[in-house]
Amino acid sequence: MLFLDAPSMFSVTQISRYLKEVLDTDDILQDVWVQGEVSGCRLYPSGHCYFTLKDAEAQLPSVFFKAARLRSAAPDLRDGMAIAANGRISLYERDGRLQLYVESVQPLGEGALYQRFGQLKARLEAEGLFDLERKRSLPAQPSVIGIVTSPQGAAVRDMLRVLRSRYPLARVVLAPAVVRGTDAPLSIANALDLLNQHGEADVIIVGRGGGSIEELWAFNEEVVARAIARSRIPVISGVGHETDFTIADFVADHRASTPTAAAVAAVPDMQDWLKAIGEYAYSLTSLIDGILEEKGEALGQAEDDLARFSPRSQLDRLNQRLDDTTALLAERMANMLALRAERLNGIQLRLDSLSHRRTVERGYAIVRRGDGGVITSVAQVQPGEALSIEVRDGLIRATARDTQSPQNEK
Repeated sequence: MLFLDAPSMFSVTQISRYLKEVLDTDDILQDVWVQGEVSGCRLYPSGHCYFTLKDAEAQLPSVFFKAARLRSAAPDLRDGMAIAANGRISLYERDGRLQLYVESVQPLGEGALYQRFGQLKARLEAEGLFDLERKRSLPAQPSVIGIVTSPQGAAVRDMLRVLRSRYPLARVVLAPAVVRGTDAPLSIANALDLLNQHGEADVIIVGRGGGSIEELWAFNEEVVARAIARSRIPVISGVGHETDFTIADFVADHRASTPTAAAVAAVPDMQDWLKAIGEYAYSLTSLIDGILEEKGEALGQAEDDLARFSPRSQLDRLNQRLDDTTALLAERMANMLALRAERLNGIQLRLDSLSHRRTVERGYAIVRRGDGGVITSVAQVQPGEALSIEVRDGLIRATARDTQSPQNEK
């Protein structure tokens, strides 16, 4: 054993080893039974179980190693269980704390806190505070988010980060509250009432980060449950971790496993909106393209029909028919004129053959009076009358001396 002399200087390690040796050589502390309530129980993948034994005035860190658990066939420990633990007390040098190294466990029933929890839960449930019918839906697009929590805790930072990233359009109103200790229940209830009086919040998040059952106990108090129940604004509880359940969770309109999950439940995610808008835009563009293509085809068909039945098309056909008719008429007129010309030419030839000129050209002469009349009989001429004689190559002017008919010659 290490003996300390008053004037000597020792290191932390030396003092820790000395205290550990004192504890390890104390017969009482090497085989002791400790009675208390289990709190903060955690079972690690290694099989080792860490928890705290507590009563109304003190608490003792404890560890139940896997080998001892299997050897003693101990029941699974859970928060709120009242037990008598047998083992030894020693110093865990790294942390400088006393620790009970458990060798066996005897269950004694539920602890005092869990009894209080069960009694309050049963009474409030009987009043209908947990009924699904009274729970309200959360607003889809809240404008103002109310938060009841400690302004110094990590929970409020996590919630603000989530709210800013998911839905920066919402404004946050923080109602500070004490979330652990004897003053916490009334502080939380007053903060909830204050947000209701303020009246701007569309939804309220109430909660805090993880901790032992004692640290979360404020959310198991009736004054908090009543404040949540009378809230005119929907309330989301986000207390502790996934495995932690409090009275506030049962009364609230929505229970979230953590403060971060509560912030997620309170607001929509704008990224989802943007993604949905993109999908809607793509669908709308595809729909418009389809409609435009369909209308384009219909327009093309209408243009074809219009071109086929339009007056212009008919006029074009009539104009072409007129041109064809005009050409045919001109051709027929030409043929007719040619036939008439041939016929006239024949008539002219016949007339020419009967013309006095033809007679003159054959050696005959034509005698005319002064007035141009043709003389065909001697009876038409008076002696001394001026005459013109037309021969082949001109006219001969003459004067009749007398007339003589063939009868006179005889």
